[in-house]
Order: sequence, then structure tokens, then C-alpha cells
Amino acid sequence: MADGKSETPTEKETPKPKPRPILRLVIFLISQSFLVSVICCTAGVLALLLLPVLAKNTYISENALMPGSASPMISNQEVLDGNKLVEDLTNLNSKYLDGGIESQRIIAKYMSDLGAEVSYHKFHPQSNRFHPLHLFSDPDSRAQENFSCSSYGINTIGIIRAPHGDGKEAIVLATPYNSLKSDLGESFSVGIAFSVFSLLSQVTWLAKDIIWIVADSRYGEYAPVAAWLKDYHVPKFSSLSSGNVEMCHDGKNLYELKGKSITGDFRRAGTMAAALVLKVSDRTEELEDTVSIYAEASNGQMPNLDLINIVYYLAAHHRQGFRVKVERLWSLLDCSLLKVLGTIIEFVGEVARSLNPEWKFGIPATDYVEGTATLASSLYSQALGVPTGPHGAFRDYQVDAITLEFSPKFTSDMKVRHNDFFLRGGRLIEGVIRSVNNLLEKFHQSFFLYLLTSPNKFVSVGVYMIAFALVIAPLPMIAASLYISANNSNSSLKQDKSTLSPYPVADEHSNTVRSWRWLNAAKVVFIIHLWGAVVSLLPYFICQIPDLTSTTSFLIWVLLSVLSLQVLYSILASPFPHANASQPQEGDWALLKSVTISALFIGLGLMSVINFATAEIGALLLVPTCLLARPLRLDLRARSLRSFSRVICNLVLGHIAFPPAAFLVVKGVFSGFGSANVGDFWNWVESLWAWNSATYLYISMVHLPCWVLCIYILIHTC
Repeated sequence: MADGKSETPTEKETPKPKPRPILRLVIFLISQSFLVSVICCTAGVLALLLLPVLAKNTYISENALMPGSASPMISNQEVLDGNKLVEDLTNLNSKYLDGGIESQRIIAKYMSDLGAEVSYHKFHPQSNRFHPLHLFSDPDSRAQENFSCSSYGINTIGIIRAPHGDGKEAIVLATPYNSLKSDLGESFSVGIAFSVFSLLSQVTWLAKDIIWIVADSRYGEYAPVAAWLKDYHVPKFSSLSSGNVEMCHDGKNLYELKGKSITGDFRRAGTMAAALVLKVSDRTEELEDTVSIYAEASNGQMPNLDLINIVYYLAAHHRQGFRVKVERLWSLLDCSLLKVLGTIIEFVGEVARSLNPEWKFGIPATDYVEGTATLASSLYSQALGVPTGPHGAFRDYQVDAITLEFSPKFTSDMKVRHNDFFLRGGRLIEGVIRSVNNLLEKFHQSFFLYLLTSPNKFVSVGVYMIAFALVIAPLPMIAASLYISANNSNSSLKQDKSTLSPYPVADEHSNTVRSWRWLNAAKVVFIIHLWGAVVSLLPYFICQIPDLTSTTSFLIWVLLSVLSLQVLYSILASPFPHANASQPQEGDWALLKSVTISALFIGLGLMSVINFATAEIGALLLVPTCLLARPLRLDLRARSLRSFSRVICNLVLGHIAFPPAAFLVVKGVFSGFGSANVGDFWNWVESLWAWNSATYLYISMVHLPCWVLCIYILIHTC
């Protein structure tokens, strides 16, 4: 060296290690969080709209089911027996205004004549009044304490023991029947079920026991089935057992069947492999006989898709003469926007096929509109978390079950077609039972998480989760970006103050204040979510007030919620002593928004595990609201087109995301705004807690607190 000095290796500057690629990607996404959020949210909405296009045809996954592999065995003789039972029940109802016990005796006699084991199950209705400790609890804890013999319902159960079975498995056939006031549809459902039951008492191929429960539906269709399932899986040994019919003197007449073996003791078969709920609708179809499938259970649970596939396969491919239907939102069929979107998708599909015939993208516009209406109905029914029929009681015990509702083309006076309707309906039920009878294990091959777009098309969880993931993907990135920008703005503000002050600001003190400010934002978010838990408990106290209308109850709920928020915030939200003297700083709203978005991300993620449909709808409402939330004073001060547009969007989303407003808008769109009433929201929420729906807890403990925090950010003084 020229100066006589030489550099040693230790004196050389060591290059800084480059961050790993994944870390660089995270830094890039956070720096471009606004652009990424716009792209992800737009892609998530488009992916949701394209779900009907991406739907797959259903197929039988379990080869052992073999639907339609054997010819139907039900004959005209079984149909005549079913018709005879219908005539006896109809004559009894026309002769006596209150058939009651006599109709149950007739059904029990018909079961007993087939050699079935007949028994009665007594239950009493459950109270649907809200109680905070009864959410997701044992239904028995909500039973009425003061009851009389007249308040009891009585189910009639018949069991056929399988000649080639070991008694370890069973198939359940349920038919709701109001013994006090039945209609012709309920009598028809009992008649078709008896035709199938009569056949199954004679066949030799049966490997699983058959349980037929005629559920006393005087207190609803769900309650008798749920009470019977409760006693089936959790036996009682007290003197008030549901099977103890002798407590009521009128029940003694049930056993007088001329020497037949009828008992009030609770009888059981094996583990339930599947269950079918059979109903016949009073409404008639103009063109053809139809069978509607209802599959949604509590909290969005669905039966194994193979059970639905069996019904569709037998009805559509084995000339039973039934058109299979699933529920759809009829109001969407006339939506002009969907028709335009369907036309665009159909055109794009034609262009894609012209370029490459192997590209199978796009469906006809009419199929897209119908698929979207069915998908919306499936998503809405799952999001409510309320069962769409008595089959939901079976799903609570992990038993795959569906409700089949037959709608005949004929009216009650067209007796010529009764036998044909009974025969085809019996053959369909027989085919489903025969397929389930072939199973050597429980349903497990097909899907449990899916959305239906038609009776023979579905969207699996691997496809529809993409839309949800895209919608919530920007939340952690926006939260991190807001936190970093808030800290950077505070650091620059501290530096500016230190240059003006003759005394330097200590770094340690600056970091401490910054940490307290972040904790203060987290504390506010925690208090608001704690308030959400208080709001969820308020209906218990409101229900104690007698003679309140739904509108009055809702207004009292709103008033108590506002008062509790003010009291809770004034008690717990006071900042720490050393920060109390400091005025609100510019980055406070950004920190609060960052923590709010983080809490929303966690809440939606947890809800997607419990009920995906609820999380999806909640994300569509709350994610744009939280991402666009910004103090209105800042946007009004900017006076630009972008800020003015954001103010309009914030005001619109702030109104729509409010749970009662969102409910009224949806009800108005689907049912007409003339029928919308604020009291309807109370009735809807009341049904949620009556059915132990997790959607109720989501609304009160996730959705409502995040909405309140967004409103707080909008009115923040900066």
C-alpha cells in the first residue's frame, strides 16, 4: 500500500445479508397493500360469481351403493295396503274432529300386523325462550317444568329386525303426522311409508334394521324427531322418562290392541347409517310430479353428497317419473344483472370453444341464472344455521339424513292417480333404502362440505374456499401496512419536535409511548368486542318482560345496547395515566384500524371453520367496510374526487353493514320493501338463538363490534 498500511480481512466491511425471498415478497405485498387489496377483493367477488360455471356434475363415489342395480320389488299389494291406511286415517279425521289416540292406535295396529316391534315414545315440547346458558346445550335443559298430560306428544315407532343383520346398524324412515289435526298430505306420507315398510317386512335381503317413526307433529316437525333421537342416544332412568306413557291415564288406551305386543318401553336398534324424512306436500304441480330435497342442517352442516346423489340418480335415470328439485331464490331468476352476466359468460364460452374445442368454459345464460339462484339459496340456508327440515335433528348426531318432499300433479279428488303416485314414490324410497343397505360402513367417500347449484351439480370446498380466501387475504397486509405507516408518521413527528426543542427526546421514552399507544388501540377493540358479548346476553332480560311486541323488543334491545356501550366504555376505556395528558395524535385512527382489521381477520377465520357460508356473507359486507374506513374529516379536508368517492362509499357501506339494515335490505329485495319491518329482525334473531345457531354469536360478537369500530374510525377527530 502507498501509506505503508495493509488492510486485514477483519477490517473489511462485511456485506449485509439479503433478506430471504419469502421475506422480500412479504415486504413487497405490504408496500403495495392498496393495489393488492383491490385485486384480491375484485378477484374474490368474480370467483364467487363464477361458481355456477365451475360446478361439477354429481357422481356416486361409493361403489358399494349400486343404486338401481336391482329391480324394484314393491307391488300393487303394498300400495293397496298403504291406500287402505290412508282411507282409515282420512275417515277417522272426518268422523272425529280430534282423532288423537285413535289414529295412533290405527297406525300401531298396521305396524303390528306386519310383525314389527311397536312401541310408543312420549315427549313434551321444549321452551324456545332465550337463555344465555342454553346456547349449544342439551335440549333437555330447555324442557318445560310444569306440564300436563295434554301437553305431551306421542310418537309411534315400528322396528323391523333384519333377517341377515346382527342388530348393529339401522336405517330410519320418519314421517311427520299430526294426530290431532292432520291433512291429506300427511296421510299420504304415512301411506307411502307404510307401503315401503310392508315390503321391507317381507324381503330377505335386508341387512340393517328398519326403524319407522311416525312423529307426532302437533308441536312442529322437528321437536318430536329431536326428542326421540335424544332418548335414543342418551337413555333416561328416571320416573319421568319419555317412554313412560302410563303416567297419563289416556295413554292406557294405546295398548289395547287385542293381545298385540305394544309397549311403552323405549326400543332401540343399531347405529343409524342414514335417515330419510318423507313428506307429501299439499300443493300440486301443474306439469309433473316432483320431489324436493332439503339437506341443510344446523350451523350449515350437510349430509354426505352420495345420499343426495342416490335420490337424483334413481329419480332421473330409472324412470320413476319425478323431477328432482332443490330450493332456489326465485327473485334472482328475474334479475337483469344476472341475465347480462350469464350472456357474457355464454359468449366467452363460445369464443373459447371456437379457439380450442377442448376448452369447456361457459354455460348457457339460463343455466347460469338458475345455478346462481340455487347457489344463493344454498349459501343463504347454510348461513342461517337453521335446519330446513326434521332431518337436521339427525345431523346433530352425525347421522346423514335428508328430507324428501313429494309434490303430486293431481289434486285430492283425483283418486285414479293415487295408486300410481304411491307406487312410484314407494319405488324411489325402496331404491334409496336398498342402496344404503348395501353399505358396509358409514358414508365417507363423497363430500360433506359443498354448495349445490342444481340437483346434479355441486361446488366442492376446494373451489368455493378460493373466493373466501381472496376476499380476506388483504386484511393482514393492510393491518401491517397501517401499523408501519402509523409508527413512521409518529417517528417523523417526534424528530420534528426534537429539532425545534433545545432538549433532545430520548429514544427509550419514544419507544415506550409508541408501545402504550398500540396497546390503547388494542384495548379499545377488546372493550368493543366485550360489549358485543353483553349485547348477546341482553335478549335474556328482555324476554322476561311480558306482552312485548317484536318491534318493542327490538327497540328496547337497541336502547340497552347503546347505554351499555356508554357505561362500559366510560369505565374501562380510560387510557393509561401517563398518556392521559396527551392529545389524540395523527396515527391513532390508523392503529385502531389496524387492530380492528386484525380482529376481523381472526373472527372470520374462526367462523369459516364453524359455518363457512356465514363467514362468506360476513366477509362480503365487512371487508370493504373495514378497508375503506377512514376519518371523514380527512377526506372532506382533501376535497378531491377520490376522497369524495370514498366518503360516499363509507356512508353507503356503513349503513348496509349494520346488521338490522342488512337484514331489511335483503328481505326487501327478496320479499318487497313494503313487507319489511324492524320487528322482523327481532323475530329472525329469535329464531337463531332458538335453534342454537352460531350465526347469532357471530353477529353479536364479531360483525356488530367491527361495524361499531368502523363507525368510530369514520367519526375520529384525528
